Amino acid sequence: MKVTKAEWVISAVKPAQYPADALPEIALAGRSNVGKSSLINRLINRKNLARTSSKPGKTQTINFYRINDILYFADMPGYGFAKVPKSVKAAWGRMIEGYLLHRRELCGVIQVIDLRHPPTRDDQNMYAWLKHYGIPAIVAATKADKISKGQWPKHLKRIREGIGLVPEDPLILFSAQTGQGKEELWKGIRRLTGNQDRLQKGGTINKTEE
Repeated sequence: MKVTKAEWVISAVKPAQYPADALPEIALAGRSNVGKSSLINRLINRKNLARTSSKPGKTQTINFYRINDILYFADMPGYGFAKVPKSVKAAWGRMIEGYLLHRRELCGVIQVIDLRHPPTRDDQNMYAWLKHYGIPAIVAATKADKISKGQWPKHLKRIREGIGLVPEDPLILFSAQTGQGKEELWKGIRRLTGNQDRLQKGGTINKTEE
């Protein structure tokens, strides 16, 4: 997909702050410091639109990015960072759960998992939660450039088995450094949003068609 326009819109903590233009939304979930912001930046060919941080647990809001005026990425706070106070974790949990369960514009979730390591308990719980509530997902196995190509199948199998991946959810090998998996991930996003033609062409959504 050719991205000609990408912008940060708002960092939200409650539904009243979410975008009101009813565009399709794709949420991104993953443990702290797994590379969600880098993944977004690679997808949209920008270096610093989604802010990356060396301090896990820093993101405490849902960050909305409008892409080509046809969809949003909703980057959620990272999970599984032990140093975050329990009260903060609880607040994040309520915010994330409320968004995922009640946001009408949500079309699916990209769950980002580090290819180098076995899925964590938090990764397993996040995916199981999504499946319990019937939320479509794509699993992006990121940091593929950190592992030799010959080891990719073994690590992908470990993720697939570790989270109990269902057949209808794609598992996509991804690298923010090299762009590995970028087009495949966009293909999955088009499938989730149902806007195959518009996303392929980078067009705009006609409000009368919603």
